[in-house]
Amino acid sequence: MTVSTRPERPTRTKATGAWADGDRTPLNHNEAFKQEDDGLNVRQRILQTYSREGFSSISPDDLSGRMRWWGLYTQRRQGLDGSHTGEDGLDDEYFMMRIRSDGGALSTEQLRTVAGISVDFARGTADISDRQNIQLHWIRVEDVPEIWARLEAVGLGSTQACGDVPRVVLGSPVAGIAADEVIDGSPAIEEILTKYLGSPEFSNLPRKFKTAVSGSPSLDVAHEINDVSFVGVEHPELGPGFDLWVGGGLSTNPMFAQRLGAFVRLEEVAEVWAGVCGIFRDHGYRRLRNRARLKFLVADWGPERFREVLEQDYLGRSLPDGPAPQAPGALRRDHVGVHPQQDGKVWVGVAAIGGRVTGEILHAVADAAQAAGSQRIRLTPHQKLLVLDVEPHAAETLVSTLDGLGLPARPSEWRRGVMACTGIEFCKLALTETKARARWTVEELERRLPEMDVPFSIHVNGCPNSCARTQTADIGLKGMVAKGEDGQVVELFQVHLGGSLGAETTLARKTRALKVPAEELPDYIERVARTYLAQREQGESFASWAHRADEEDVR
Repeated sequence: MTVSTRPERPTRTKATGAWADGDRTPLNHNEAFKQEDDGLNVRQRILQTYSREGFSSISPDDLSGRMRWWGLYTQRRQGLDGSHTGEDGLDDEYFMMRIRSDGGALSTEQLRTVAGISVDFARGTADISDRQNIQLHWIRVEDVPEIWARLEAVGLGSTQACGDVPRVVLGSPVAGIAADEVIDGSPAIEEILTKYLGSPEFSNLPRKFKTAVSGSPSLDVAHEINDVSFVGVEHPELGPGFDLWVGGGLSTNPMFAQRLGAFVRLEEVAEVWAGVCGIFRDHGYRRLRNRARLKFLVADWGPERFREVLEQDYLGRSLPDGPAPQAPGALRRDHVGVHPQQDGKVWVGVAAIGGRVTGEILHAVADAAQAAGSQRIRLTPHQKLLVLDVEPHAAETLVSTLDGLGLPARPSEWRRGVMACTGIEFCKLALTETKARARWTVEELERRLPEMDVPFSIHVNGCPNSCARTQTADIGLKGMVAKGEDGQVVELFQVHLGGSLGAETTLARKTRALKVPAEELPDYIERVARTYLAQREQGESFASWAHRADEEDVR
């Protein structure tokens, strides 16, 4: 008798809304408006109607839904504190626009174009996100056609920068130039974009879909928390290629991605990516938005079942088994500093506090890069900016110029390790301020504890959705609000401690009822950091210490 070794399909007791179950009846409003009209189609209405007739002419489902397919979110109405969040009436008549830059790749010409748009249409705003994008604010719908025309004239755009679609593809910011690179993933990213960006094939997914491709041994794209990641490895027989990971994501239900144990050749990446995306489209849970991310399907199926469906139903062939990536030898994954390229030139990586820059600064960066002989800029998944292809003799002049712009190549550990989401300044989901709070906290810690001598990450998030990766920081801060004694709203942060990616991948520890008033953040972080410095063992990271420390030592 033959015994089947195939993993059993999970028994479903309630409809999930998965298309593969044979019923495409929309089970919530988002699924209904997506089925009624593809989000990609809103572009023509923006160009032909909304930009001419103004904000009031935008239909509700386009305003709060389909316009995201083109990188446009309404921003938060000004003057509302954190007690007004996630409710109707928060929309201002302005938009955030997310400009897509896959792999974080920009030319100096493209950066200068973005800078000009920022100054002309976005009140000078510009934020580098941890998805290697630049986000602008204060965008009027009347100006969108001109903005798109300027972007598209230099090969940029905002197609599928938001929405239930494949978002920007993360890539190593030093792809093709790092001396220790396992494999350059840039051709795979380009093939994915060429074949699938703007395609109706994947324009209606259950939720957003995040991708990362990197051949860097520093594991520099946070592959552990993406929906699908291709991680550079050296196969003992097949040579360099990629290890396949699926189902990562944070937010309110954090889960690390799982290895499928499959080896993917460079020329296969786009096809395998489409297979994983297709599984998500067809089998993903569409009934409840809070369970619609791929990570829930992967958690239910397990990696063996997922790989079987991928190979049998979507690829039509088996993938070879492959090795896992090696743990990185260094704790640094942000590429900040002056580093040698494989061609004899250097790159210069700089740190903006929490990714906050301006159009004027970006324009000055483009000028400084070109003066140093460079025409290539890279944004990183850690809200940093790199200038590539710098002649070694020009590096120190460039470092000095960028430092004068508030972009140091040799920042303090505090400045280097901070990340911040958009926060209540513009985000309708946020409860607290983040960008200015991050800057103030960093500047205070630089003054109080300049001797910090090891990597130390502080991630400031304005709500539970973890856009700034709260659960993977040394100190992750999740924004909350409470009523003070005078009845006024007080901003607080719930503290997460000891999160880490890379060599020590682990979720942060939540301490019992530890909430720090926003005004006391420098006091709290200084106190905990000094305790760590006093108690650490030789070579011990903060993350390791935080998980073994006594409760009173982390309060």
